[in-house]
Amino acid sequence: MGQPFDYAPDRPEHIDTILDGLDRYNPETTTVFQDYVAAQCENQTYDCYANLALLKLNPPQPFIQVPFSSFFQTDPKILPTSSYQFNPHLTRDETITNILVKSLTVFPSPDFSLCLSLLQPHILSPLSASLTSSHSNPAVGDAPLSEAVQKLAVLNAHLCAARYDAFWSTLDGDDLYADLVADVSHFEELMRVRIAAVVSQAVREVGRATLEGWLNLSGSGFEHFVGEVCGWGVGGEVVRVPLNKENEAKGTVVRENVKFDQFTRVIRRAYEQPV
Repeated sequence: MGQPFDYAPDRPEHIDTILDGLDRYNPETTTVFQDYVAAQCENQTYDCYANLALLKLNPPQPFIQVPFSSFFQTDPKILPTSSYQFNPHLTRDETITNILVKSLTVFPSPDFSLCLSLLQPHILSPLSASLTSSHSNPAVGDAPLSEAVQKLAVLNAHLCAARYDAFWSTLDGDDLYADLVADVSHFEELMRVRIAAVVSQAVREVGRATLEGWLNLSGSGFEHFVGEVCGWGVGGEVVRVPLNKENEAKGTVVRENVKFDQFTRVIRRAYEQPV
């Protein structure tokens, strides 16, 4: 049986107390949650339940249509906004982006999408053509929150589609990304571990060149990560992943034990005269 959604092994006791009571919606606890997000970034811990509680402390907005197609190439959907989102003066853009970046480090879980659903709709709206052209090369840390969220959504889309090489090229291709992930300690290492975990669930052998692109590593750094961190074997141009319950191919035999007595009622009804 899996762990409950609100479980976090490293959650401090005072945070647990707040989450279990009505104080989770008390605006005075906002700074406590913000400090907790900063601690997660520094200590490489993660608490989705607490982060979602903080995102609910955003200003209310009406139900409007938000074009998600710019993020995920899907049809537009209606984004519901919780009635508990309030206190705009307490919102910090840096904390919001840190929560989104931390949610990327636990893909393929849906945490990033959950966080997006609690943001204000206007933040998710695509930038206008004029704004995009004027900020084509924004100064680091000078972009609006909307642009930062959309850029992180691009990274999430690459991860969801298993385009890991595109994820790394996008991350390294814009200086704004370096600023967005700067507060999350060892972000690249965390992403490599998650990518390796997903790969280990799907394959037992993978080409070295392909895996180097997925992990954005080469040479001795690649061999150290694959051999020491992952425990995989490197043989020439092929990397072998140890057998596990996820990547092991097993035939499934389905046996159905259906007795004739179970069909007696069906057969009897076939011979009944209609009323």
